[in-house]
Amino acid sequence: MTMADGATPRVRDFYNTFPYPPDPLQDGPPPGYNWRWCYATAYSHCTGQAPDPRQPLHILDAGCGSGVSSDYLVHLNPEARVTALDISSEALAVARERLRRSGGEQRIRFHCVSLLEAPSLGRFQLINSVGVLHHMADPAAGLAALAMALADGGILHLFLYADGGRREIHGTQHALRLLGVQADGTGVQFARQLIAQLPEQNSIRQRHQQRLALDTVGDAAFADMYLHPQETSYNLARLFRLMEGCGLEFLGFSNPRIWQLDTLLQGEVLERAKALPDRQQWQLIEALNTDISHFEFFLGKPPLPAHDWNRDEDLWAATAQRNPCLWGWPGSRLLGPDLEPVDLDQEDLALLKAIDEAPSQPLRHLVRHLGVDADGGRGQMRMGQQVRALWQRRLALLRPTVH
Repeated sequence: MTMADGATPRVRDFYNTFPYPPDPLQDGPPPGYNWRWCYATAYSHCTGQAPDPRQPLHILDAGCGSGVSSDYLVHLNPEARVTALDISSEALAVARERLRRSGGEQRIRFHCVSLLEAPSLGRFQLINSVGVLHHMADPAAGLAALAMALADGGILHLFLYADGGRREIHGTQHALRLLGVQADGTGVQFARQLIAQLPEQNSIRQRHQQRLALDTVGDAAFADMYLHPQETSYNLARLFRLMEGCGLEFLGFSNPRIWQLDTLLQGEVLERAKALPDRQQWQLIEALNTDISHFEFFLGKPPLPAHDWNRDEDLWAATAQRNPCLWGWPGSRLLGPDLEPVDLDQEDLALLKAIDEAPSQPLRHLVRHLGVDADGGRGQMRMGQQVRALWQRRLALLRPTVH
């Protein structure tokens, strides 16, 4: 029997009308990268270590829509077998064409099924489900299905709407429902006119013009924001209640800079805030930053390792690899995993090049190759500091000795 969520028929019809995301099709691999969709970098972010390369890698894109994320998952994980599902046949048609044109169609399988059927498709080391659970009538049931489909030691990346930064969007959605506006081309034009005719000082109009207009130029993007038939959003307290009982561990936010106190506070206030437990720190940031419009984070199914690389013995026995999500390599001026500017000095550049050329070499052998004293001298100590710094900056990934 085919499983379906209570909202499936209307959500399916909506995305058949407005396949999403509306990113244009192009020939060749997708541009750039998103490190959250690269298993090695995502796993390292969650655990501190790169994954075992000997393990077969199965990835699920749960709610792939028009295939933008699927395209990246295929090209950023060339060794993986990728499976993608969605309830919209029209969106899947776009996804298939996108992967055909990018050259990735041979390494992906598409299924037109509900997310609730994910466990029937296998067990996966990485599941990506961005912007899906909040469009279900029962998000908890959707999360439970994803937890069942996640392999032991696997990681799940989620993206869910947040209350705080969507206040004006929610107001617009409610107004359009009261006016009986339908999710079709005529409805989109009516909604655009409504926002444009509001007084200049109106917060809905201001928010749209200042922050949302560029993201909603196309009708599909506008409809997804303002005319979606099923949407739930969360605050942190409800988000963590959603996670309770699913058998997965919270591994951290995938946009961690947003959740650092020093982005908002300083001085005595910052010091007082640092004394709070983690969740209260996050709730403080949530209360003060009214622009947080979504939560993006990782969950994991135990057992999962946790490496900090403080022990020299572990470090020198490890292998290292360059983070594959660096733009501009092998230059000294790069864009890092979050597209932030990165400048490498000559020593760091030389070390990262040596790592890149010998990713299977234990670091103790790399030390000798670079002509550094391998007997615990000051040269080795300095190189250990360098390696740890590259790891902390997410420029290099470290992997324990594989036995």
